[in-house]
Amino acid sequence: MSWNTVPGPARRAAMRETEAVLRKADAAWSRHGCPASGECCQLAMTRREPWLWPSEWALLLERLRREGRKLPPPRADGGCPFLDGAGLRCTVYESRPFGCRTFFCARITGPTRQPATETNGLLERLAALNLALDDEATPRAILDWAASGRLE
Repeated sequence: MSWNTVPGPARRAAMRETEAVLRKADAAWSRHGCPASGECCQLAMTRREPWLWPSEWALLLERLRREGRKLPPPRADGGCPFLDGAGLRCTVYESRPFGCRTFFCARITGPTRQPATETNGLLERLAALNLALDDEATPRAILDWAASGRLE
């Protein structure tokens, strides 16, 4: 079964569970921060894209639909398509994927110890909820999702 054929109630439940995982990721990383430069969102420069499970991509698409927005076109600078025009701020910040919440940047601030155990547990939970609906679900790079323009 693919995400396109998952019944609406099951899909909505998975999306709500995904939101819960994302809130827990925020809590796990709450003592850490970043300089908010948008540098990590310059994907062509960093060559490090966040990988999203289908439920995370579905949340982003739901957000755009709710706000009456279309999927943004690719950026000429190779940045995340969800960056604002200046390339500094995320336009879907509250719905941003797990990978965008866990500070893979070297400029992270906060305690030396990062919440690796909590992060790994949440990643396992995210994988399990996606695989429960589609046993062939896999995470994909955000630019791959954006290029497809749909939930597959």
